[in-house]
Amino acid sequence: MGLSSGTFGADESGMSRPGRLVLSLGTVIVVVGLSKAHAVASGYVWSGSPRFAWSLAWIVSLCLAAYAFGLPEQVRTRRAAVLAAVLATVSAALAMSAIELFLGDALLPRFVVFGSAVVLVPFYVLCAVFTADIDVRAGERDRVLVVAAAEEMESIEADLARAAERPAMIVGWLTPVEATSTSVPPARPLVDAVRIARATVLVLSRAAQNDNDIVLQASELHESGVRIRTLSLFYEEWLGKLPISELERISLLFDIGELHAAWYGRVKRLLDVALALCGLAVLALITPLVVIGDLIGNRGPLFYRQPRTGRAGVPFEMLKFRTMRACAPEQADDWTAEHDVRITTFGGLLRRSHLDELPQVVNILRGELSVVGPRPEQPHVVEELVDKIPFYRLRHLVRPGLTGWAQVKYQYAGTDAETLEKLQYEFFYLRRQSLGLDLRIVGRTLRSVAMGEGR
Repeated sequence: MGLSSGTFGADESGMSRPGRLVLSLGTVIVVVGLSKAHAVASGYVWSGSPRFAWSLAWIVSLCLAAYAFGLPEQVRTRRAAVLAAVLATVSAALAMSAIELFLGDALLPRFVVFGSAVVLVPFYVLCAVFTADIDVRAGERDRVLVVAAAEEMESIEADLARAAERPAMIVGWLTPVEATSTSVPPARPLVDAVRIARATVLVLSRAAQNDNDIVLQASELHESGVRIRTLSLFYEEWLGKLPISELERISLLFDIGELHAAWYGRVKRLLDVALALCGLAVLALITPLVVIGDLIGNRGPLFYRQPRTGRAGVPFEMLKFRTMRACAPEQADDWTAEHDVRITTFGGLLRRSHLDELPQVVNILRGELSVVGPRPEQPHVVEELVDKIPFYRLRHLVRPGLTGWAQVKYQYAGTDAETLEKLQYEFFYLRRQSLGLDLRIVGRTLRSVAMGEGR
């Protein structure tokens, strides 16, 4: 299926690796080609000059900017793809120009910088088209039939529509009772339903897995090429979360990187310190601007300090730029609503840009936070949730994070119900914790900041 001028693609779908690979390789080819062409025309050896390293930095900047503006998989229309491509290349070019201005040296020829931008805008749009076609075909390929209770089915449909990791099409649904053979000789309602719907993936709830007749029918379908998934595995692979119904059952049935892979914990800590040191330099540059903004529209203390629960349940004081006006002590620990009247005008700007979180680089250097991990909650909130959710303490086995999988997938939780929803994503992170996933989360966080999402 091709692109129309309307909607295309899928939500953060299928991780869209082919599209990202094509975009990255194309960026490398264009920048390297233009760099070598300029070197030949100007009579110098590109690979032996300082411009070689800066060309690599330019490639990285372009790829990060493209990802931050939703390319290649998150844009929805051709117009959005063009706009994202222009913004990505212009942002990268402005960043490189700012570095050159700061250093007082032409690090890259203008021919390379602006030539890359001109060539890559249409190329990035084509990558978006290519990725959209892949996602549509993947959605058609993953035709899903679900055997589950009505409430489980409703959750699957809602999650697929809101935040799918891989595109899929629900083509059928049976309750466990409807999928069970009841006649003599036995009918095969599940087999018949899968074949009529031409389903390629069969998802079984826990109740369905406990029915021997359903398992026998699923075995026959498996032999014919239909993929079989438990509800938990389907949530992991297609939705990037663990279902509420499975959290308590599987909460101890997986390794956690920070606990069971010593090398991962050490490498992650080194990366945390390196990124925090870079963030400290940015904090030093941003703080005077925040001070001026506070004087105009956010009068009061510069920083907001709040107790949070850290690793192993140890409390610490988390730093933020203050974004709310002073309130009564009994209101200080209230949930922050989406349009909270306590948020000042300048504080709202800090929240939308995520700059209010920047002082937390100090918490990272102290070892109280990591760059990536479950977001820390206030101690009184933790006490309440531990009483309501017996397995909630598991999230405190790892160091909390400045950003996390739940933040990039679900954004903000302001109620107990939303906190339970976020916990499904946090358990997915604990189960899949790795440097690769951490990098994906950092990339998506940059995208969120660039596109003005968040609070």
